[in-house]
Amino acid sequence: MKLSILDLAPVAPGQSISDSFKSSVRLAQTAERHGYERVWYAEHHNMPTIASSATSLVISHVAHHTETIRLGSGGVMLPNHSPLVIAEQFGTLATIYGDRIDLGLGRAPGTDMTTLRALRRDPSAADSFPHDVLELQAYLAGESRVPTVQATPGAGTNVPLYILGSSLFGAKLAAQLGLPYSFASHFAPAALHEAIRVYRDEFTPSDQLSEPYVIAGAGVAAAETAEKAHEVFNVAKRHRVASFLGRNAKKEFTEAEVDMLMDTPQAEQILDMMRYTAVGTGEQVAEYLQHFATAAQADELITIHYPTQEEDRLNSVMITAEASALATAK
Repeated sequence: MKLSILDLAPVAPGQSISDSFKSSVRLAQTAERHGYERVWYAEHHNMPTIASSATSLVISHVAHHTETIRLGSGGVMLPNHSPLVIAEQFGTLATIYGDRIDLGLGRAPGTDMTTLRALRRDPSAADSFPHDVLELQAYLAGESRVPTVQATPGAGTNVPLYILGSSLFGAKLAAQLGLPYSFASHFAPAALHEAIRVYRDEFTPSDQLSEPYVIAGAGVAAAETAEKAHEVFNVAKRHRVASFLGRNAKKEFTEAEVDMLMDTPQAEQILDMMRYTAVGTGEQVAEYLQHFATAAQADELITIHYPTQEEDRLNSVMITAEASALATAK
């Protein structure tokens, strides 16, 4: 089982966005030393606690400070962009950093409706997602579907594509196009098993991929003791609820207010997004992840390490790797 990391470039309480980027570099360097397969960054907008909105720039910054680990988007929200521009951006990355760049693609806006309008995105843009994926793929292959237009850089780099999803739509599209499929079970767990079943049942081989390949998301909070792991996970849960509900309310909550929020139906719904989370010692986390991968029929897990403080997050990354014997496997 391969393990990877999704880094949202979180902005921890009391820290700056600059601190977040420095932390992302240290996280990727730690992941590289400990045998993780890849680190991905997600495109989100208008979220004060997430700094990875300019995804390709974050990838380039981290790639400059690492050597071998794969880096990519998990994902670029393609309907927010022109396929040509994304081909040029990721073609540039591949030209500079070689064959360690991934391009994961999603069709959601990665934000709220007001910000969607600020992005100048047409709400119906998601309808053309399958066509846009094919157009992008053709640019990267140097076989443009648009007469006289080539991606420069980009043409001939063949940056590998991954379809991201949380529903049957993405599963069917990935299967039809013969692309790897990454299911967002770390925040949308409901359709996990059905989506992967559909993907595997309907998969058609392609030039990029001969057999189905599934990546599933799972949260992690690992520590030296189970007590410490649950402590940092509880802090992360409170932070998640406050971030989601505070964003809607346009305010920051006091600790007493968060105490009250944690017992609300809204908080219960938010916390259910974290349903698939491994919490405990290294041994407990490794056992959970192996069981989860088997149940989900996943070839690879992309882990989201929930501790809000950098020291605890890096510790979780290292403990998980050592318990899963990643370095030995590599």
